[in-house]
Amino acid sequence: MLSGFTPPYTPSGRSSLIPAPPWHYAGQVMSLAFQIDRETGQFFLPDGFGAATGSAACHFCEWQWTTDGSELLDPIYAQYKEFFVVVEADRGGGARTLYCPFIYVDQDLSMVRGWLQGLPKKVGSVWMTRSYDLDHPAAAPVREGTRFGASLSVKDRRLAEATITLSGEAVEPIGFLAMPTFGLVGSPTLIGMPSAGEKRLARAAVELTKRGPAYGASGALQLFESPRDELAALRPRSVTAASLSTFALTVTGAIAA
Repeated sequence: MLSGFTPPYTPSGRSSLIPAPPWHYAGQVMSLAFQIDRETGQFFLPDGFGAATGSAACHFCEWQWTTDGSELLDPIYAQYKEFFVVVEADRGGGARTLYCPFIYVDQDLSMVRGWLQGLPKKVGSVWMTRSYDLDHPAAAPVREGTRFGASLSVKDRRLAEATITLSGEAVEPIGFLAMPTFGLVGSPTLIGMPSAGEKRLARAAVELTKRGPAYGASGALQLFESPRDELAALRPRSVTAASLSTFALTVTGAIAA
């Protein structure tokens, strides 16, 4: 009998690209909140999801994940970097939620985990300034005045870059760190007549969240044109907030909306 949570399926299941949840994550997150054209934001929301508010956020992340701890001993399986954008919507009654139209990662494991949660992950190259607890010019310590940078490139083209300068103040979380985030789980098939299949709105089922301090910052963000990726359509009108934080969570599954 062949087994495994995802392909490849083998007698032991050991070759499966990813195991079943729970998936535990911890990482550093560089966040920027910004204003976009409200009508453009609406174009990227699923029908009936809600009304775009004109607010959005992006996150550059450096993550480490594991199931039972074994991946931490073979870090190429555990570590990856990520960039994504979320668009805020008013769903009525004062409820504000986020929808993720674009997300990029540098690991196939993360890409498939994202698809299962409704996150439209594609492969990209993400780089971020790292911080070390040392008083040294190369350490980028977390304190007032320290500058951090990050970038996203896809298919050899730079699509996003950002810089922040820490203020030294504690601030409230931004973007997905503060609100529920939704995506679309697709079901394309080539069996019979090729079809894009049904798309279902979903969000991750999350437990065991741990928030480290969120350090406030001023920031700048640029999104660049690409022949295929439409990220630049969400070009910021202004950056309204920025932060650097640490965060941990456990994903146990997905919830259909």
